[in-house]
Amino acid sequence: MNGGAVDVLVVGAGPVGLTAAVELRRRGVSCRIVDRLPARLPYAKAVGIQPRTLELWDRMGLVADALDAAVPLRGQLVYVDGEEREPLRLALPPEVPYGFAALPQYETERILEAFLARFGTSIERDTELVSFAQDEEGVSVLLTGRDGEEELRTRYLVGCDGAHSTVRKGLGLTFEGGAFPEEYMLADVETDWDLPYGYTLRAVHHDADGRTDDVLVCIPLPGPGRYRMSMLVPPELSVSAAPAAGDGVAHGLEGSRAPALADIQRVLDRMAPRPVTASAMRWSSVFRISHRLVDRYSEGRVFVAGDAAHIHPPTGAQGMNTGIQDAWNLAWKLALAVGGSAAPGLLASYDAERRPVGEEVVGRTVRHARRTAGAAADQGTAAVLREAQLLVGYPDSPVVVRPSPGEADGSGPGPGERAPDCGGLAGEVPAYPLRLHDLLRDREHVLLVYTDGAWDSYVPRLAALTGGLPAGRLTAYAVLTEGGSAYAGATPMPVYRDARGEFALRYGVRAPTAFVVRPDGYLGARLCPPAAEGLAGYLAGVFA
Repeated sequence: MNGGAVDVLVVGAGPVGLTAAVELRRRGVSCRIVDRLPARLPYAKAVGIQPRTLELWDRMGLVADALDAAVPLRGQLVYVDGEEREPLRLALPPEVPYGFAALPQYETERILEAFLARFGTSIERDTELVSFAQDEEGVSVLLTGRDGEEELRTRYLVGCDGAHSTVRKGLGLTFEGGAFPEEYMLADVETDWDLPYGYTLRAVHHDADGRTDDVLVCIPLPGPGRYRMSMLVPPELSVSAAPAAGDGVAHGLEGSRAPALADIQRVLDRMAPRPVTASAMRWSSVFRISHRLVDRYSEGRVFVAGDAAHIHPPTGAQGMNTGIQDAWNLAWKLALAVGGSAAPGLLASYDAERRPVGEEVVGRTVRHARRTAGAAADQGTAAVLREAQLLVGYPDSPVVVRPSPGEADGSGPGPGERAPDCGGLAGEVPAYPLRLHDLLRDREHVLLVYTDGAWDSYVPRLAALTGGLPAGRLTAYAVLTEGGSAYAGATPMPVYRDARGEFALRYGVRAPTAFVVRPDGYLGARLCPPAAEGLAGYLAGVFA
């Protein structure tokens, strides 16, 4: 059966694939998303939601749904050999709009799937990618599903199909790395203890030689007393003799054995800091951990993201959140390519930007996992910001405009860095001050011109450049300095006054400056002085 043609086929309907599909559909791209599973799995696998992910969900317009379903993560209680240690506090600077949160993966998928349905797209379940072949014009795909085989033609193929990715194998990508010898049990249970609300628990025990011989990690979930727990597997439940998958990757849940509630309770009896009884177990499993990274994130018209590109220990809840950012980075670029508006090197920047991030995350989580159990965790502001994924950036990207010598105008974020939020933006119509992220929400590229009101010089020239782009691809705002003179009459772009000086503080500006904020919330350019030539240079690297 021939299935016609589509702009993008997304393989895999986990959080990463759903994010890619949502971001494509929000931009009007025709997209199908398929998954080999018949239904969403009820497992709380990936639980931690980073502040950076919440910022992206804010920009998408679905953060309220996530906040309604999530619980806060405020820190971690630490016990070593039965002794309480200094807890880890997840404290962020006050200008960061969201904190850390916990949300079961099945809830994350539910929210994303419901949001995707608003754009008329649903997951095609029980549907598996069999093979594909690409040429200069597109990708020919063979699917198999409930109604048999289907031949499909798509312009681009995105593999979000996990650690055993068919797309990755079909591209012939290497997936170098290794596996940890330890096996773990996972369980989703209710408890009757009174631990502080919003805190995770980590308890470790050492043998006489100082080696870790027992571990208990508990992460709160929505619901009274409910936690996702992980612990070392006892010998009688070990599946170490079980072979890895056919691709040699030993990673993820093992379906052959499921621990009983009594197995979980025995660990709690040994390791919990106070007496506790577990009950109402929703699910359990044994799982193994590998660390691997592909040699490249794309080949021609085919791309990989999330676990299909990088797998690593769950330390710090980096995996799913990194994959969501993969999908965001790729989707806005694919949308421009589908519309014929992408510059020739734009799609290649996906690998150039995201693979170094994957490499850093894999390396960091492996180092943390191998660190002596119970060692004090980094608690400085920079360490917490890194765990929150707020320090991810692309300063060496081929599609950001680096300032020329002498152009630096302050200490704020530079090209390729995250665009921070700030408050106190006063407009003439709103009766209340806005956040900068309010202006960025549901926008593509945004030009911010920090100005003292000198409209007759650079502002009209910058505004004129935005008119040559496809409709909706760039929105321009002027941010007027605290002491700047208001312009009497019509303005070439909406004006907001930096009423509390927060924009100047967060962006480190002391003189008129133009910023280009990309659709994924990173600065594509920082121009001081705000010359039209600099803006034109950035736009030429992104838009055809």
